[in-house]
Amino acid sequence: MSDFSTSELRRLDLTLLLVFLGLVRHRKAVDVAADLGLTQSAISQALKRLRDIFGDELFLRRPHGMEPTATALALEAPVAAAVEALRGALGAAKAFDPATATGVVRLAALDAEQAVLIPPLAARLRAQAPGLTLSVLPLGRGAAMEALAEGRADLALGFVWDVPEAISGEVLYTEGFLVAGRPEALPEAPVVTLDTYCAADHILISPGGDLRGVVDDRLEALGRSRRIVLGLPSFLPALAAAAASGALVTLPARVAGAFAPGFGLVTATPPLDVRSFPVSVFWHRRNDADPRTNWLRRILRQV
Repeated sequence: MSDFSTSELRRLDLTLLLVFLGLVRHRKAVDVAADLGLTQSAISQALKRLRDIFGDELFLRRPHGMEPTATALALEAPVAAAVEALRGALGAAKAFDPATATGVVRLAALDAEQAVLIPPLAARLRAQAPGLTLSVLPLGRGAAMEALAEGRADLALGFVWDVPEAISGEVLYTEGFLVAGRPEALPEAPVVTLDTYCAADHILISPGGDLRGVVDDRLEALGRSRRIVLGLPSFLPALAAAAASGALVTLPARVAGAFAPGFGLVTATPPLDVRSFPVSVFWHRRNDADPRTNWLRRILRQV
């Protein structure tokens, strides 16, 4: 492979090499996916890229699994040596110095966490780690977990029902709800009666475009209902719409407390029991001991 060009070398990344070594050793994509904390789809895409880069099938499908070609077997030793050399070099870096650190931190979060946590986090990074750049990906739940598994995100923020086994998490805070509206729509704020609440028009925040939420389920259990006049995917546009229309919007308490006054809105406690939920920071287990990841988690706890 002495004629392997620089442009071809640039197409390789460490994940591709780890997938290659995993397939040589395990011979089954499902085992490699479990070992690396990747999806089987990600393994298939990695194998497709490897075949394109090396110009060889590399692995042939057989009833017992994936059989390496002669090229794959010839590549195993030098690739393994390269990965081990890199592992040793990285293992020597036990400490993380935020003052001198450089690079990009990629964080997956939807708009509630973007509004509440990202501004103070960005301020802390600017003050303590000026060489780091924060890039926020608008991903939540399943998409965020997939981004962590595939290495497209370093951390994820939010609430996830079913956390994959390869993902670690830590609760940052428990979030409740508040109702926001113009003062004339909530004349008894911070209290609102169930009758007043049900008689009002409502704005629903739903990233998926649904026009029914957890509040509607609770109302139905009480034999009541409300009228949704507008569905929006984000919280801040919903607050702006509530200010313009006079409708009520029920949203996470920290978002309401931080931003509703800026729109001229008051807040009230919902007149029914709406379950609270934990907001957590998530990371892939391969980064459990990573100094940079642990430092970022500590900063998130502080903010």
